[in-house]
Formats: sequence, C-alpha cells, structure tokens
Amino acid sequence: MPISREYVLEIARRLAAIAPLEELAGRLAPVPESERAFPPDVPRPSDLTATGRDRRIEFLRERGTEVPNLTGTVAPPDPESLRGNIEQFIGMTQIPTGLIGPLRINGLHAHGDFYVPLATSEGALVSSYHRGARLVTRAGGVSCLATVEQVQRAPAFVFEGVAQAGLFAAWAAGEIESFRAVVATCSTHASLIDLQIHLETRTVYLLFVYRTGDAAGQNMVTMCTDAICHDIVARTPIKPRQWFVESNLSGDKKATVLSFLSTRGRKVIAEVTLPRELVERGLHTTPETMCDYWRLSFIGGVQSGSIGVSGHIANGLAAMFLACGQDVACVAEATVGITRFELTPNGDLYCGVDLPNLIVGTVGGGTRLPTARECLRIIECEGDGCATKFAEICAATVLGGEISITGAMCAGHFARAHRELGRTGAP
Repeated sequence: MPISREYVLEIARRLAAIAPLEELAGRLAPVPESERAFPPDVPRPSDLTATGRDRRIEFLRERGTEVPNLTGTVAPPDPESLRGNIEQFIGMTQIPTGLIGPLRINGLHAHGDFYVPLATSEGALVSSYHRGARLVTRAGGVSCLATVEQVQRAPAFVFEGVAQAGLFAAWAAGEIESFRAVVATCSTHASLIDLQIHLETRTVYLLFVYRTGDAAGQNMVTMCTDAICHDIVARTPIKPRQWFVESNLSGDKKATVLSFLSTRGRKVIAEVTLPRELVERGLHTTPETMCDYWRLSFIGGVQSGSIGVSGHIANGLAAMFLACGQDVACVAEATVGITRFELTPNGDLYCGVDLPNLIVGTVGGGTRLPTARECLRIIECEGDGCATKFAEICAATVLGGEISITGAMCAGHFARAHRELGRTGAP
C-alpha cells in the first residue's frame, strides 16, 4: 500500500508516542516460555457437555471476568436500551460462542496473553483457531503492528458540464480547512485528515478521509460528510445540479481494489516464525509442504480474481465481529488481505498476514450490547482507548487460523476435521 512521505512521518510520530522507535523491535519480538510462562489452555476443549461449559465459565471467573449475559443467567435487555441498534425489536438471535487460547501477542498496542471469544455456528472453526493460537504462542507469540487508521466517505456532485465540474473541483481543493471546521462542529471524535478529488466527466467525487478515534466510525463520517455537503452547497460559487452523500466510491462494506491499496479502517500486519519441530509436531506436516500449498493456493486465488489472497480470514473475523459487537457487514471489506508463508534459511516457517481494512471499534454501535461488552471485557478491550489493540488481536487471531487451516490442508486433515467436528453425527 503506497502512502505519501508525509503520512509515513505521521505514522512514525504516532508510533513514537506509544514507545520510543528504537524500542519497537524489542516490543514486537517473540517472548518464549523461558521468559514468561505460558498461561493454561482453555480447559476441556473437547468436552461438549454442560460440565465442560461450566468449567470454562469458571475458568473465566477465576481470571476476573463474569459473563452473565453470555451464559443467560440474567434477564434479557430492556428493549429501550437497544435504541440506536435495532428497530421493530422482537428478540435476540443467539449464536454459540467459544473461547480459544492462550494467544500470545507481542503488539504495539496488544501485548500479553489473551483468550479470544469466537461466535459461530460452523463446527470445527473454534477448534482450528484454538490450535493456531496454541501453536503461535509456543513459538513465542505473534508480532503485530497497526499503522494506518482512516475511514472514508465519498459524496458526488453533478454539474451541467465538464467545465463547471472542473471549476468546482479546483474550488473544493482549496477548502479543506473550512471543511475541517465544519467537522469540528459535528463531532468531538472525528478529524478530517485528507481530501481526494476525482473528476469523471461532469461529476466530481470528493473522497473525505477521517480518523474516528475508538469508534468504527461509519455513522460518524456520514453525519460529518453530510454537514460538509450542506456547507458546500451553501458556499460554492459553482452550484451543482445534484449531490449525494455517498457515491459508492468509498468502498463501504465491499471488497474493493481502492481500499486494498489505500486502507479503510485500520491496517494491521502480523507475523510469527514457527520452528520446524513445532510445524511437524503440531500440524503433522513440514514447512516445505506449507510453502508449496501457499504458492499453489495463491496462484489459484489470482486466477479466481480474488482481491487479496488468504485461506479463511473471513471465518475468524466474522466470529470475532459477532462476539464483540462489530458491524458484521464490514467483513466484506475487512477480510481483504494477504497471507504469506515462506521458508527461512534455517528451515523454519515464516508466517505473515496483512489486513488493510479492519473496520473495528470498541465504543458505539453494537459494542454497547451486553454480550458484546462481556466479550470485549474478556480480551481487555472494553471502551475508550482500545480499538487499535482490538485490531491487533483480530490480526493475531486470523494469523493463527491461517496457519491451522493450511496445516490441515497439507496433512490431509481438512475433510476429516469437518466430518468429526462439523456434523451432528447423522449420515
């Protein structure tokens, strides 16, 4: 994702505000068991009985987290408390939620050992991600780094002809400070960081780029952009025939090349190196076979026209989004990413994932729902100041899942796992 020199310097400034840049490599370095003991695994992972469930609930309680809404031991929420989340309310849809971990993360924002809740109805998914989490933890953990943070909204203005459109585009290019002043009157969290302009015959597309703090931000940027559009119509010397607050150029809830190249949400990169012995013992395959499969599947993805190429990023992110109150439709863009496997010079397996479009937040929207708050509490991401940390946890979880599914393909265990875990037992 090429970005401007000024934006690179801004990223460096933001990183330095968290930790000195010369200490960054040390913070992201693997932490082996000899330096910090591994926490216990989620108890009784194969026990599907009430006893197994109760033991896992007690496990969370012992670690200081109560989950009465997830376990259904409290009354359902008052419909009035759901204002802003649902209309014509009739009840709550329940999705089974499992727990994986420990997942060791050596991130700039997420740093420590985590147990991650995943909500899904797909058998074998939680087991696969749990295996991946345990493997990367035993390798010293996943290194994660969140860099770019931005959300776009793209209104369009239609004019009588290209001459008027060109004059308007030139005028708008000089008005960014006025637009920033409008944003400041609409939100205490949003900030307008850039304006990009696209002229297409007599239509001008304005791509407004925002930061939205710890909110995912779609509603926030919509309201701010609507206010800017009204200001434009009131002040511009070149009046448009029509305008619309969103032109479908922003990539909202769609897999697009534009957002893949420029980021919509939070961009996070994650990596881990698995020792050969861990690959052979934990995945029953070899680093060479993993790399062979990755090359084959990457070429297959390119031939299919995939925007980004991965194994099943959508599985992990959808499960995390459901559990943690995210806008699940944003999986369409958030799962655009690239997974990488490479053989190291000493025969170990380097694993990486690049997620440029993580639309996530820890305040507002569905994060206010009772079960979402509990799930965010489990990973210590509830409320202000946690959105980038949550994004890094998402990336680390996804990387573990990519490792696990690729290992299953290489060992010939993929179909067997779904046969044993993804079926009720009926023929």
